[in-house]
Amino acid sequence: MTMKKLIGLGCLAAALLTGESDLFAQGKPVYTAPIGLQAYTFRGSWGKGIEATLDTIKSLGVTEMEGGPIAGMTTEELRKQLDKRGIKMKSIGADYKKLSESAAQTIKDAKILGATYVMVPWIPHEKGNFNLETAKKAVADFNKAGKELKEAGISLTYHNHGYEFVPYEDGTLFDYIVKNTNPEYVNFEMDVLWTAFPGQDPAKLLLKYPTRWKLMHLKDLKKGVKGDLSGGTPTTNDVALGTGQIDIAATLKAAKKVGIKHYFIEDESPSYLKQIPVTIAYIKSIKE
Repeated sequence: MTMKKLIGLGCLAAALLTGESDLFAQGKPVYTAPIGLQAYTFRGSWGKGIEATLDTIKSLGVTEMEGGPIAGMTTEELRKQLDKRGIKMKSIGADYKKLSESAAQTIKDAKILGATYVMVPWIPHEKGNFNLETAKKAVADFNKAGKELKEAGISLTYHNHGYEFVPYEDGTLFDYIVKNTNPEYVNFEMDVLWTAFPGQDPAKLLLKYPTRWKLMHLKDLKKGVKGDLSGGTPTTNDVALGTGQIDIAATLKAAKKVGIKHYFIEDESPSYLKQIPVTIAYIKSIKE
């Protein structure tokens, strides 16, 4: 099936999901940001051809990405290929351990790719035991690395993954991390699925810390799936936005209110090529 047909089917599916009256309702669209994509979505494709994968990404209407260097191509060449297709790498990922040891390589990669954000997606911890000691160490490491990055003109964000919502005092360990990191050096990227999966309300959490959220991973959780604090779920539980159990409309309205800078679709499902057009059509259909 051609990409044009996929996108057409995506629009049709979104119309059916939201109802024609919603899709063509009067009012301003909530989502007016560029379409962004997390490179991890295409993790099974990069090894088969980087340029061909970038062509597919461009055909979806993507103009912003979060990712980083890709095996099989120099970072300098990757930048050229992105520029050729009008795609900007706004954010790159960084390994917690490597970044805590030295920010030098991350800064170099970000500069080459033109990224102004660095995102850490995971805090190493014993499975099922994310505790205060680990959170305290993360706070110290983030404040240190964030200072180094800021001095280089780059912003550090931590991407929540669900396990941080362990109860602590009158809140959670995620609250502890937010309150003890220096906002001058450390801010956050909300992963919508990994906020909802442990039982949090994404829209409410955005509004709770309106100045600390800078980036967002757009993803939805299959209806009927019960979450927990594990930070893990089968990839088949990733569904197109608007077809799952998360209130995406409320989340995007809150995200706009707090001024999220960049949004990245991250679809870990094996059906990502079919789901991404549905996701794009859905978020564009949401009205004020």
